[in-house]
Amino acid sequence: MPLYIDADACPVKAEAYKVAARYGLKVWLVSNAPLRLPTECRAELVVVGSGFDAADDWIAERAAAGSIVVTADIPLADRCVKKGAVVIGSTGRPFTSDSIGSALAGRALMADLRDMGVASGGPPPLSQRDRSQFLQTLDQAVQALRRGQMPRWR
Repeated sequence: MPLYIDADACPVKAEAYKVAARYGLKVWLVSNAPLRLPTECRAELVVVGSGFDAADDWIAERAAAGSIVVTADIPLADRCVKKGAVVIGSTGRPFTSDSIGSALAGRALMADLRDMGVASGGPPPLSQRDRSQFLQTLDQAVQALRRGQMPRWR
């Protein structure tokens, strides 16, 4: 069960390493620049270069049923959900076939509002509650996939 992390700006890498170590998962850190590899789990760094969406393309090509993708990138989440992967955002929110459409629409709306000067900035900083939710969601996903099932999100 591979765990792919869109690693350049991922704020929950340490939490993902903790879960990966507990279950013996292989972690693929996909980045545009070199990163330090964790020592607590089996991890491999893939540096894809600076091309637009190069990390997203690498992950999307490999994502499949039985794999887990950690990303806050909604278009990448959409691509991976369509391939049957379990996709989890850094706040612990799972992206599913039922939720990805509204996530894409919300992203488009916010882009339009920023272009009009009505909204600015990005998401709020990650809270301890977000980190805890991420850990719980990732743990649920791993347990479900180990039983040969897709996770059932509440």
